[in-house]
Amino acid sequence: MKIKNLIGAILVAALGLGGGIAIADGSVKALREMSVDSTNIVDEIHKQDTRRFVRNYRQQPPLIPHSIDQHQIDLRTNECLACHDWTNAGDRGAPTLSMTHYLDREGEQLDRVAGTRWFCNQCHVPQVNAPALVNNEFTPSN
Repeated sequence: MKIKNLIGAILVAALGLGGGIAIADGSVKALREMSVDSTNIVDEIHKQDTRRFVRNYRQQPPLIPHSIDQHQIDLRTNECLACHDWTNAGDRGAPTLSMTHYLDREGEQLDRVAGTRWFCNQCHVPQVNAPALVNNEFTPSN
């Protein structure tokens, strides 16, 4: 039994060293074809589409009809709320958040956006009229 464990440990060590040697000699190439710490700048191909897209199913989160590049969303700041929080939306002419955004995990009503709904772009994305990356046979519900 101990011999099998020893052989297994030797194999694991040998495989680990082999991977290190391949990386060290430069035979492994990254898909980016540049170093990991360099900035990868990509030209904007598809422009933001400002008309409102229809939803494809009942509970689909609405798409964002404007750029969010300059909007900060982090642990302390959520600039979306400057326009879309129920206290500001009427003055700004922006759609208000659904009341579900003000419910905690137990379903209790809050006076502020729930922490589970704080990061808007985990569900809502900017809309853009871009070709599909893969074939899609989805058909909207009635």
